[in-house]
Amino acid sequence: MKLAWRNLKYDPLRFAATIVGIAFATFLMVFQGDLFTGFLHSSSNVIDAATADIWIVPRNVTCFQYGAPLPKRFRFLALSVPGVRSVSQVLSGWVNYQAPSGSQRVVFMIGGDHGMGPNIPLPYLYGSSGPLLNQLVIDKSNLQHLEIVSVPVDVELSGSRASVVRVADGFGSFAGAPFVFTDYADAEQYLRIAREYTMFLLVNVAPGVEVREVQQSLQARLPEADVLTKREFSNKARFFWSIETGAGGALLVAALLGFLVGLVVVSQNIYATTIESIDEYATLKAMGASRQYIQRIVIYQAMICGVIGSIVGLVMTFPVAAISRSIVSWVETPWWIPVIMIPVSLGMCGMASVLSIKKAVSVEPARVFRE
Repeated sequence: MKLAWRNLKYDPLRFAATIVGIAFATFLMVFQGDLFTGFLHSSSNVIDAATADIWIVPRNVTCFQYGAPLPKRFRFLALSVPGVRSVSQVLSGWVNYQAPSGSQRVVFMIGGDHGMGPNIPLPYLYGSSGPLLNQLVIDKSNLQHLEIVSVPVDVELSGSRASVVRVADGFGSFAGAPFVFTDYADAEQYLRIAREYTMFLLVNVAPGVEVREVQQSLQARLPEADVLTKREFSNKARFFWSIETGAGGALLVAALLGFLVGLVVVSQNIYATTIESIDEYATLKAMGASRQYIQRIVIYQAMICGVIGSIVGLVMTFPVAAISRSIVSWVETPWWIPVIMIPVSLGMCGMASVLSIKKAVSVEPARVFRE
């Protein structure tokens, strides 16, 4: 270990370049992992937040953002299935939004019954005659985009007046259109969907009843629709956005490129360090050092670089991720990504040392006497 450390300190500039390469690769892999994780969560955040056990969706609908008309009578058919406790209706779609200043943009509206669950930020304002109409809830990440300074504030949706009454958190949109939540009756008005249709039906199963059994019964009763568990629909949406659209694939490719960049940089520098110390390895072999001893020295060099570089890369990641979240609300930094990236970085350094090991162990002991 001491000899490996001395070899690295012998050329501090090369050592620093190796550390920078590993740190950059670690940073890029962790940051891309944060983006990908946040992207996956954002692509299914409404599905995951709803308390429904089962989703009844139009045939071949792949995600919540691209719904299609579903006959409303399916709700009554679903209620007749044994084990079904309640069925809520949900509408979603793209509508035109006009800010108080008069500027316009497209937003994604979500309207549902309050049976969606407490985690869905629907309006809960009531008057003497019942729920107040034309009430909206937006995510705090979209305040600036929608020109909202304070609530309540009057805006316009699809040519109709509305009022933003509450601000939610945790529903940042990656699709470029902010989420806007409202009551089901208001969503019907804004989306202009025919009264005999809805888009999604959310089924809550009675306590003590197997979800899978109810799902199978619902699918038999409603063959024209897809009946999916909450997890199945969430995974389907994530697969669609990450694989079929190519967006998630781009993030994974960027992470892979970060790994390859680090591998090349580390390989070059460790190999150069090995070549500079080749006479020392020849001397060690002349003194009877085994191949395993020489291999350990090179591997120790790579691991030292890997540990220091990984730490530097992780230290860089957290402040950059915090800054990114102020710009891109759905970026996440789960604790397990940095933990996973440490052994990945060390593995990268181990791979990078392979060529150097081969060179070090193949040197002839007689080289030291010739020179």
